[in-house]
Amino acid sequence: MDYRIEELGGGVMLCVSDTHTFGTDALMLSHFAAPKNRETVCDLCAGCGAVAFLWYRNSAQPRHVYAVDIQEEAVKLMEKTAGLSGISGFTPILGDLREPEKLLPAGSLDLITCNPPYRAAGSGIQSAEPSARTARHELFCTLDDVFASAKRLLRFGGRICVCHLPERLSDVLSSMRAHSFEPKRLRLCQESEGKPPWLILAEGKLGARPGGLVIEPVFLLKQNGALTQEAEKIYGKYRK
Repeated sequence: MDYRIEELGGGVMLCVSDTHTFGTDALMLSHFAAPKNRETVCDLCAGCGAVAFLWYRNSAQPRHVYAVDIQEEAVKLMEKTAGLSGISGFTPILGDLREPEKLLPAGSLDLITCNPPYRAAGSGIQSAEPSARTARHELFCTLDDVFASAKRLLRFGGRICVCHLPERLSDVLSSMRAHSFEPKRLRLCQESEGKPPWLILAEGKLGARPGGLVIEPVFLLKQNGALTQEAEKIYGKYRK
C-alpha cells in the first residue's frame, strides 16, 4: 500500500494515500466537535482518520476513540498512523455504519463525529474511481443512515457533530430531528466576511428539548488575507 505522511503537529504523523486524504472540512469538524477529556468518541466515515487524529495534538484527550470506515485501505492507513505516532486508546474498525449493532455496544458513546458523503445518490458527476465515489456520493450511506446509527450508539444526552454543504442544511436538520436529535449548534464557515458559507457544521443532542440553537459564523481569513485568530486555532501547527 502506497502512502505518504502529513505532519499534523503534536507528534501526529498522519498516513494518507491518493484515494484517502483530507481537506479543510476535516480540520473544521475536528475543532468544532472538540471532545471533552475522558469522553468515549467515534468518528464515522473516518477515511484516513484525520478528524480523530487531530484531537491527539491536544493535552486533554478523549478516553477512547473509535474510527469506522467501510474501506479496508482506510482502516490500514489509520492503523499505520496510530503506530507511527505512538497513539494508544485508538481503535479503527472496518465496518458498515448501517449495521451499528456490529460495531459497538448500544449507548456506549458520548460523542460521534461524521464527515459524510456530500452528494445525494444520482446527483452530480460521479468519479470513475470507486473509493472516490464511496467518499463523495451517498452510495453506501445517507444522512438518515448516519443519524440512525448514531441514535443507537450514543448514550441519552450524547451529541453528534457533522459537516456538510450549505445547500443540504435542511436535509441535515430534518434528519437530525427525525432521529431524536435536537440541533443545538450551527456554524457557518466562510472564507472571509462578505463571502457565502462554503461549509456548515451542525451539532445535535440526543433526546434534548427543542430550543437553544446557537448559530455562529466563523471566518478563516481577514481582509488582508491573513488567518483569523479562530483559523489559527483550527489549523494549529498544521498548514495545508
